Amino acid sequence: MLIIVSPAKSLDFDSKVDKIPYTTPRFIDDSRKLVNALKSYSPEDISELMGISNALGKLNQERFANWRTPFSLKNAKQAMFAFTGDVYLGLRPENFSKADINFAQKHLRILSGLYGVLRPLDLMQPYRLEMGRKFDINGKSSLYEFWGESITESLNTDLEEQNTKGPFVLNLASNEYFNSVKPKSLQAEVISPVFQDYKNGQYKIISFYAKKARGEMAAYVIKNKIKTASKLTSFDSSGYKYCAKSSTSGKPVFKRKTTP
Repeated sequence: MLIIVSPAKSLDFDSKVDKIPYTTPRFIDDSRKLVNALKSYSPEDISELMGISNALGKLNQERFANWRTPFSLKNAKQAMFAFTGDVYLGLRPENFSKADINFAQKHLRILSGLYGVLRPLDLMQPYRLEMGRKFDINGKSSLYEFWGESITESLNTDLEEQNTKGPFVLNLASNEYFNSVKPKSLQAEVISPVFQDYKNGQYKIISFYAKKARGEMAAYVIKNKIKTASKLTSFDSSGYKYCAKSSTSGKPVFKRKTTP
């Protein structure tokens, strides 16, 4: 079983993470190729490429200019603790026990435009590079083309190492990021939960709540050491309840009547 989540635009590289081990990203050489290409971009180029303000363009141009290897705790931070967006508000890794962190390292994967796939304890330096952005790199016109089959192959390797019956991937990533995975080549069933809130007389997906719920489900699986798909329906964090009537095997639906 693997849990897949998206990265976040918001980052925390100020707070310390004490006595937590770290690992090196698997695709660090590919990341270096991307960074080397982006170092030639001006702040204005970065702003145009990413559709962001001039201030953010300057910030991210500086990030690429300062990107250096080897990574260490002096210049990088473990990915699970560096991202602070909506998903990570739900995940709350700061509350994980040592056993939770070890389980997450084996079963949680963060998709990334710059790093391809990150394990929770993989060190990373601050960046912004959404997977859906298009730019020429090594003859490829987009990050989807750049990463090709690499991300899927990495996930398959992890699944194979687990050597479990009925392997599945719990897809808690956005479409932008999961589109970097090749489902037909993935050697596992894909389960993509849907989280809906009641508003104006009907249940609908509300982005902020759905993102946070994805993180909460990831935390639920990690803390309860869930390895079988049938146990996912017991998820009930923050008032969400499984709705069998609205669900299919690949898309379990969780609904919430009242927002806490």
